[in-house]
Amino acid sequence: MTPPPRSVVEETPPGLEGRSERTTDSREGTATPRTGRLQRAGACSGLKVAVPSHTVHGIRGQALYLPVHYGFHTPASDIQIIWLFERPHTMPKYLLGSVNKSVVPDLEYQHKFTMMPPNASLLINPLQFTDEGNYIVKVNIQGNGTVSASQKIQVTVDDPVTKPVVQTQPSSGAVEYVGNMTLTCLVEGGTRLVYQWLKNGRPVHTSSTNSFSLQNNSLHIVPVTKEDIGNYSCLVKNPISEMESDIIMPTIYYGPYGLQVNSDKGLKVGEVFTVDIGEAILFDCSADSYPPNTYSWIRRTDNVTYVIKHGPRLEVASEKIAQKTTDYVCCAYNNVTGRRDETHFTIIITSVGIEKLAQKGKSLSPLASITGISLFLIISMCLLLLWKKYQPYKVIKQKLEGRPETEYRKAQMFSGHEDALDDFGIYEFVAFPDASGVPRVGFPSG
Repeated sequence: MTPPPRSVVEETPPGLEGRSERTTDSREGTATPRTGRLQRAGACSGLKVAVPSHTVHGIRGQALYLPVHYGFHTPASDIQIIWLFERPHTMPKYLLGSVNKSVVPDLEYQHKFTMMPPNASLLINPLQFTDEGNYIVKVNIQGNGTVSASQKIQVTVDDPVTKPVVQTQPSSGAVEYVGNMTLTCLVEGGTRLVYQWLKNGRPVHTSSTNSFSLQNNSLHIVPVTKEDIGNYSCLVKNPISEMESDIIMPTIYYGPYGLQVNSDKGLKVGEVFTVDIGEAILFDCSADSYPPNTYSWIRRTDNVTYVIKHGPRLEVASEKIAQKTTDYVCCAYNNVTGRRDETHFTIIITSVGIEKLAQKGKSLSPLASITGISLFLIISMCLLLLWKKYQPYKVIKQKLEGRPETEYRKAQMFSGHEDALDDFGIYEFVAFPDASGVPRVGFPSG
């Protein structure tokens, strides 16, 4: 019984939609690109054999599927499929074949290669390094005659890349313009490795200071500079995987650079600070350096220089400066690079400050005067109130006015100096009129 003619390929390999197809006509020996569902196809007298790609990458130890699709327009009585394997500089080796639905494998490979005709695709399981090479599929169609077409697929076998580790030499770091540095990328697993160095996420290229080893797994920086500071990583790829190392930052010692002095007060013009007398000024000395610098402050007076303080900050009290113009120097030193830098500046005490200081003294005198006068008035008023409240004559008068006349008379009768102690005291003469109109004088006893 003759099978019905097949005019098109029945299925599209996964991932081939929209890809470019190259069709080979064995009669003319030419290749013309066109758009279609199959990427690669071999044709002969209406028979077309197509594969998704002529290169397939596989993972060692896993199964690999080689999809093949074919189609023909002529009536066919028999369909024969043959798979061959070849390595460079060797003759092709028979793997298995089929006629219609009957499979005839090579007994050596019968448990490794599988095919389910009329599907011409091949399954390799498990994949080993010895399976790397070219796989040739040939399709023969028997009808009114015999037509044939074939395709070749190159298979590569690799191990996945393991995570790389970057080592730095010297691990303690290097001094700029003096030391050199080498970054080495180490990978334990993976085949056909391709190395790429990244700095701050961007590829590192060869330059006057950067060079690479033959396999690109080492980066040499000769010599190191401050510009070489950054986040480095190593990206390792192969046909089936890629892995990136952790980021490292090499230690590079540099500086000091950009030494400058700033203050929280005063007017700065160039290297001159104009300050009002009486103000306390805090100066800050800073420079870009690694490791951090050590700072020292120097004052110049009468052509004599001496260190006045160590550290990044200096406080100056302007009223304690004997001269109106004083020169200072801030020195920065990096004890690893051995480099030293210094910056000079001048402090000028202005007359505006003197006037302000005088105004401060004048403003204090009226305040002290007002305070003294206020205290004096308060104390005087208190003394006056006390004196008014405890006046002696008012007390005696109140006592006398509150006593009856008979008591005064008795006092007059019994005031005969019986005892000298009784005569001691304060005396007041008071005249009381009587009925006869003759005034009488009473003498109260003390």
